[in-house]
Amino acid sequence: MQVGVGVGGNEMGEDLLSLVSRGLAVAGASVLELWAAIPLGFALGFHPVWTGVLSAIGSMASAFIVVLVGGPLRNWMVKRWDRKRQSGKPGKMKAIWDRYGVAGLGLVSPLITGAPLGAVIGVSFGARAGRLLVWMCVGIVVWSVILTALVHYGVAEFL
Repeated sequence: MQVGVGVGGNEMGEDLLSLVSRGLAVAGASVLELWAAIPLGFALGFHPVWTGVLSAIGSMASAFIVVLVGGPLRNWMVKRWDRKRQSGKPGKMKAIWDRYGVAGLGLVSPLITGAPLGAVIGVSFGARAGRLLVWMCVGIVVWSVILTALVHYGVAEFL
């Protein structure tokens, strides 16, 4: 195997670079939103398994980052909410938290709010970091599998 780029380029190097950059694009999109990453993975030509894995990795990375900076973030959120507190009915995430705790939040938030915002909500409600990460990762894997399968079989149906 030759290393380097000739006049015509190195096909293997270009293919690897293309694969890595496409994989990073899928994982990067998933850092922001799982819903966006899965169709992107299919559009970029990834196998459904790789699409799901890359999407899950990106979402998990965002949840880990949020939980790692969770202490200062929680303090900021509490101060902000105290200033903007309004009387009214609690939001959906608060209702889920009150009824199902960290497990419910971790399972539902990757679908409803996205992993980063779900982690922010969990941290702001005072969830323990380890438990929040476990349930967030479980929810991310579950929804990655479900959404990847739905997109795969939905696209296959049209083809």
